[in-house]
Order: sequence, then structure tokens, then C-alpha cells
Amino acid sequence: MSRSMRPIRVLIVDDSQVFRRFLARALTVDPMIEVIGEASCAESAKAILRDRTPDVITLDLEMPGEDGLEFLRNTIVGMKIPTIVISGKTQRGTRLSIKALEAGALDVFPKPRGMAPGQAAHEALADVGARLRTLARARLDYHPTPGKKPTTSWAEPQGRDWIIAIGASTGGVQALGAMLHMMPVNCPPIVIVQHMPEGFTDAFARRLNQTCDIEVREAQQGDRPRPGLALIAPGGDRHMILRRTGQHDLEVDLVEGDPVCFSRPAIDELFRSVAAAAPRASAAVLTGMGSDGAHGLLALRRAGAQTFAQDRASSVIYGMPAQAWEIGAAMEQVPLDQMTARLLASVGTSSANPHLAGAAAPQKV
Repeated sequence: MSRSMRPIRVLIVDDSQVFRRFLARALTVDPMIEVIGEASCAESAKAILRDRTPDVITLDLEMPGEDGLEFLRNTIVGMKIPTIVISGKTQRGTRLSIKALEAGALDVFPKPRGMAPGQAAHEALADVGARLRTLARARLDYHPTPGKKPTTSWAEPQGRDWIIAIGASTGGVQALGAMLHMMPVNCPPIVIVQHMPEGFTDAFARRLNQTCDIEVREAQQGDRPRPGLALIAPGGDRHMILRRTGQHDLEVDLVEGDPVCFSRPAIDELFRSVAAAAPRASAAVLTGMGSDGAHGLLALRRAGAQTFAQDRASSVIYGMPAQAWEIGAAMEQVPLDQMTARLLASVGTSSANPHLAGAAAPQKV
């Protein structure tokens, strides 16, 4: 039976027997998911892996003996098995989760807590099955080539008031880490939506701030974008948009609203606000499942911005970039290890057809 026809095989690794059983019940509701084993520690998981290879692993990080992060680094990454971290939202849990995502885990899901008596497992973990089915199709064979920080003329007059906007989802932690590490300290202001649960975006921003030359932090209401600063939308129940408060002043506004493309904060909402308030912009849709960002990127292209999508070969999940490409929102498809240079090189330039009415002939680099 082909992989697309058979159920997705899942291995659950968690030191809590109660949660293992809870998760297994939630997953077995889905006929396209088969739980092939449950392990309470890394050693038990390794024993299962010697006999069977799952399509996806769910991984607890805080376990006795070899913890989940070590198990991920020492075993799972080498076996190239897509992994989702099921993590508590404690400070230690969020910190470890970001390290796991940097090491090769593809997604993080907070352990549910405060469940109502009698609440079904599949209700508390409603979208885990969908995530696992998507992760089973992930590409794990691309490794960006480190390079020198680009040098270009973005700081000159034509680059003033320029904004770089980026959207990412599954696989985005590693992608953004690679891109922002390449940004020079005088780069244009950067605004980012990375799909991530509430509480994890702050830990992600703090981690990037430690490793990048530029300043990176979770955005707050009223923040003003400035050169050398990257603002990451906080996970939770609000969208991040940009508003113009003066001829040359932009301000972050965190607004309530329904999910867009099943996401909140949504890339589309950020991109549309940039198109309205700051169309002198360069924007990119990176790896991720779904279609969030595609229509916002199209709005930016129609406003005259420079627009890009990560290419298939370098995307862990070629979902969002594919949607952006297919509707003509992206001017070019760009490999991840060239994306920072391409964004910076586009600063201060404008689209040949700023009032694009429909899809235009795109280009690939």
C-alpha cells in the first residue's frame, strides 16, 4: 500500500502514562492515523524504533534519563523522522521547545490543561491529527548553506521608510533563524508572523535575540518598527497589524479578530496592513502548511511591494509558498539560503506593475 493510502504511523513518547493514553485515544479517532507504540522514555522509544519506523513522533521533552531534547538530537534527527513536540507552557518547557525546534523538531503543541470533566480527548486535541498528517509529508533533507552577511545599499535614501515583512509556519523556526542570523545591524525594520502557540513566541524571540546581530523581540502594542529591529507577533488571540500614525511613523497594533486561514495571528492580516500603511516593502512567505499569507502577499504585490516565496526544494512544508506562487502573489521563488540577500537587494526598488490586477508571469531564482 502506498504511503498516501495507508494510515500515518505515530509513535508517542511521553513519561506520563495518563497523557500517553489520552493522546492515543485522541489520535485513534482519526481513521488515517495508527498509533504503533507508546514509550515512557528514550530507551523504550529506541527499542520500538529498532522494530518499526513511524512516519511521525510526538515527543515530550522533560523525561527521566536521556531527555527528549537529547533523544531528538542523538537519534531522531539522524533517522529523519518528522517530530512534533508536546510541551508544557512553563518557562522551562517553552525554552526547551524552542531548542528542540532549532534542533530539528517541526512543530510544537502545548499540553492541554484544565480540561472539563468528561471532555473527550479528541476535543482537547482537535487539530493534532491534522498536524501529524501534514508533518508526515515534510521534507527533512534540505540544509541551508551558511554564508556571509549580504552587503547592499538599503541604508541609502531610496531605502528609507522601507519595511521587510515575513510570514512562516511549520519549519519556520529554523528558516527564520537562518535568515535573521544573516541580517546586518542596519537592516530595514522587520515584522514577522510565525505560527506558534501563545507563550512560545516570546521564548523564540529571546532565543533569536541571543544569536543574531540585530535586536529581536516579541511585539507589544504601540511598538514602532525601526532599523535593526525584528518584531515577532505574539501567539495568542490577537492579530498583529501596522498602522500609520504620521507621515513617516508606523506603529504596531494588536487587534482582536477571528482566525484567518485558521490562524491567529495571521500572516494575511499583517501583510494586508503593510500593503495599506507601508507599501514600500519587501515581503516573503516561508515554509508552512495551509494558505495563510498568499492573499496578503498578493495585496502587497498589487501595492508595488517586492514579493517572494520560499522555493519547494528548501521548504519543509511547501504549502503556503505554493499557494502564494500559484496565485501570482510572489514575483520569485527563492531558496532559503538566498532569501535574506534577495530581500535586502530588493530594498528601495518598486514593482514594474504596481497595480497588478491578476497573476503575472513569475520568475524563479
